[in-house]
Amino acid sequence: MSTIDRTRSLAVPSSTPKTAAEPLAKKPAPHQPAFQKSSFEQSPSSKAQKNGLLGGLIDAAVGGIKDIPRFVEMGANVFNATTVKEITSLFGGAKPDRAQDGMFVGAGGKVLPATTKLGDVPGVTPKNNPNPDKTILYVNGIMTPTAGQLGEMQALADSSGAKVVGIHNATEGLVKDLAQCVTDKLDKGKNPAVDTLADTLYSELKAGRDVHLVGYSQGGLITARALNDVAKRLRVEDGLSPAQVEAKMGHLEVETFGAASTKYPNGPQYVHYVNNADPVPTLTGLGGDVDPLAFLKDAGKGAVVHRFTDGNLNPISNHMLDTLYLKHRVDFDQARRNQF
Repeated sequence: MSTIDRTRSLAVPSSTPKTAAEPLAKKPAPHQPAFQKSSFEQSPSSKAQKNGLLGGLIDAAVGGIKDIPRFVEMGANVFNATTVKEITSLFGGAKPDRAQDGMFVGAGGKVLPATTKLGDVPGVTPKNNPNPDKTILYVNGIMTPTAGQLGEMQALADSSGAKVVGIHNATEGLVKDLAQCVTDKLDKGKNPAVDTLADTLYSELKAGRDVHLVGYSQGGLITARALNDVAKRLRVEDGLSPAQVEAKMGHLEVETFGAASTKYPNGPQYVHYVNNADPVPTLTGLGGDVDPLAFLKDAGKGAVVHRFTDGNLNPISNHMLDTLYLKHRVDFDQARRNQF
C-alpha cells in the first residue's frame, strides 16, 4: 500500500463548538409552560446556518444546471465522431474516431502513427510559451473524440507550462467505452492506447530518458495497465531484478486525475488527484477520504494522493479535467512534497 494511503482520514468533521460568548437559553417563566415556545422558532445563528446551507445547495444546483449545455454538446460530438462518421465512412467519408485509437495526437490535432518516436511528435504548447523545456505525455478518458482530447491537451499545457503530446484513447460510445474499462481493469483484451503507451515508455526508458505522463479517468486506468506491461518487459526481456525494475521505472513521473484504477506498480514517482465529489475515482479508483475498501488499493510505493472536495450537484461537472481538476494541480515537484 502507498504510504500516503495510511494517512487517509476516516474522521467526520465535528460541528462548530459553541463559544463562551454565546448566551444560554432562557428558562421559561414559572407561569409559562416550557413547550409554549414554538419548536420551529430558531435563533439568528441557526437561521444563518440554515440559509448558508440552503444557499450553498442552490448554488451547487445552479452550477450543475449551467454545465448541462456543455455536456449536451459533448454528447453530440461523440455521436458525430462515432455513429455518423461510422456510416459516412462506408461511402468514402471521414473515418470514425476508433480509426485513431492508440495513435499520437499533436499540435493542431495532427494524428501520427503509433510507431512515431515521442520526440518527433509536434506537441501542444502553452499559449504564453511556444518553446517549453518540458514534455508531458497525456492519455484521455472515455467519450472523448480527438478534438476533445486536443482541448484537454491545451488546458494541460497552459496549466503545467509544458508541451503536451497525446496518445488517443478512442471512443466508440458510452456502452463500448465502459465495457473496455472493465477489460482494462481485468488486464484482458487489446487496447491500442495501452500498447502505444507501453511501447513508448519502454523505448524511452531504454534510451535513458525520463518521461512525465498524465492519465485522466480511463486514461489513468490505461496508464496503470501500461506501467505493469513495462515492468514485465523489463523483467522478462531485459532480465532485471525487481529492485532494478523499480529503479528503472523511477525515471517516470506520473500524474493521474480522477483515475479509475485501484492499483499501480512500484517504481514511478506518483501524484494522484482525487475529488471526493467525483464518483469515478471514489467508486472505481483509489477512493475518497472515507473508503472502507482502502486496504485493497495501492497507489504505488511512495505515492502522494491529494484528496479534496470541489464541485456541484452534477457528477459529470465534478469529474471534468479542464474546469475542475486542473484548478487543484500544482507543480509536480511541489506536489511530491505534499504541498497543495
